[in-house]
Amino acid sequence: MKTIAAILFPLLLASVAAAQGLPSESLTKGTWEFGLIGGGGVGLGHSDNTQFMYAGGRVGRVLTSEHLSGWMRGNFEWSGDFMPIYTVFPPQSAIYGGSFKPVMWLWNFTRGKKIAPYFGPAAGVLVSTHNVPPGNTSYVNFTPQGVLGMHVFLKQGRALIVEGAIVHHSSASLGTQNPGYNASFFFTLGYSWFKVHR
Repeated sequence: MKTIAAILFPLLLASVAAAQGLPSESLTKGTWEFGLIGGGGVGLGHSDNTQFMYAGGRVGRVLTSEHLSGWMRGNFEWSGDFMPIYTVFPPQSAIYGGSFKPVMWLWNFTRGKKIAPYFGPAAGVLVSTHNVPPGNTSYVNFTPQGVLGMHVFLKQGRALIVEGAIVHHSSASLGTQNPGYNASFFFTLGYSWFKVHR
């Protein structure tokens, strides 16, 4: 994970330096966002021996015009992720699955010239080939989370996604036991295209 970050950070800085166009020109009411995403994560606390890897796509729609003023100026976007690749690596062996995250309620900060930070709650479901965590648990887990990220605009309508999230995995007692993973840190990179509403 540290090696990947060391390679990608200089690329991110170079992209920011070359970026053109205000985020507010791409993140407008009615705009659609289409993205490709991928990343990894690590369990925190008692689950720090568990890692995650995922990849998929993102679709979002900016639902409001800009509100508030100053650094708080921004708009509301509803996004969702579909991740057909979602692998859990507990100490025993890899567990494969897929995840659908239909709820990402994001506030986009649109004041910046090249970077539009965002944050918000998200929730989804993970369906896996074996029980997660291993044991007498469940192959279905719910994934509520908090997301903090940014769009780094390369030009109008094109942006890199850099995102971190604290994710909770829980079967909501669908299985006999429900130890879950109380908290994990996920780091996501991606690329988005914005279809601006005219």
